[in-house]
Amino acid sequence: MKDNKNYYALLMAGGVGSRFWPVSTQAFPKQFHDMLGTGETLLQKTFKRLSKLVPEEQILVLTNVDYNDLVKEQLPQIAQKNIVLESAMRNTAPCILLSALKVEKENPDAVMIVAPSDAWIEDEDAFVSDLQKAFDAAEKEEAIVTLGIQPTFPNTGYGYINYDKSDNAFAKAVKRFTEKPDYPTAKEFVASGEYLWNAGMFIWSVATVVNSFKEFLPEMYALFNKGNAVYNLPEEQAFIDEEYPKAENISIDFGVMEKHQNVKVVPATFDWNDLGTWGSLYDKMQGDSGEDAVVNARVIATNTSGNIIRTSSDKVVVVDGLKDYIIVEKEDVLVIVPKSKEQDIKEIRNEVQSKFGNNLG
Repeated sequence: MKDNKNYYALLMAGGVGSRFWPVSTQAFPKQFHDMLGTGETLLQKTFKRLSKLVPEEQILVLTNVDYNDLVKEQLPQIAQKNIVLESAMRNTAPCILLSALKVEKENPDAVMIVAPSDAWIEDEDAFVSDLQKAFDAAEKEEAIVTLGIQPTFPNTGYGYINYDKSDNAFAKAVKRFTEKPDYPTAKEFVASGEYLWNAGMFIWSVATVVNSFKEFLPEMYALFNKGNAVYNLPEEQAFIDEEYPKAENISIDFGVMEKHQNVKVVPATFDWNDLGTWGSLYDKMQGDSGEDAVVNARVIATNTSGNIIRTSSDKVVVVDGLKDYIIVEKEDVLVIVPKSKEQDIKEIRNEVQSKFGNNLG
């Protein structure tokens, strides 16, 4: 392995994952759960995958202040200074800039990956190989590099990256980003062969990302640059608590990516699933086999297909005559809804809370 003392990772672990309710709750979101019954949580899997290329002590976890204890419990090897605690719910741009400034103070020659904590990647060797190519490209020039996923169907839940297929480099020139298109547009994108899914993984040098914020989000840069003296020190959190809520609520995609002149994409050779919904979890486990997907349950099934069945322990579940349903139990909540309604889970949770109390997720 080449010298990787300049490699850093920012692991995004602050989301609530409300479409995985009732398992994922405000107090205990999906990234801290073993969603597929593998023996490791999504956060632990992602940390381990990144540590194949990035030294463990150079991986930062970005999360909400409420989840500090969960991170320390699941990743006991991580130093407190590497847990970046947001004191208010904001979008991705503020926490990325804050973390980049912490890294810049420690190592101005750093190159880093920003990665979500809840994606599922089976072929980790291919991921490491692609990430190495992205790091190499980010070190060579002032570019933002992304990892783009080969689309397998016209999914309208992902952003798309239009890229130059004729570019012979590993990291190919990006023409434009398109946020979540409608179905006919997504169908055109996939048919053209010139689009990749945006997996939300960005690779850049710390100099590139900081300069990009100076140029495109100067107010945010000025706000967080005031804390430079206390970054990576015990006084850091008091500064974050005071200043972080003042930051603009904007995504890295809108704030930086879509404005930057030199964006590259490495077409991924690994499989990827963003595990955003119960349906995507089913797809990861069973694909289009039509069989039921079962996690943490003992099931007797008659005349069933396409169901995702999950309990909080080794509960016996008897199902007869159901097709394409989400059947999920956690403590005092049981949810049985068609997979076609998976996007409504958040609203269902809100309705349950308004009727029976907020303690239910």
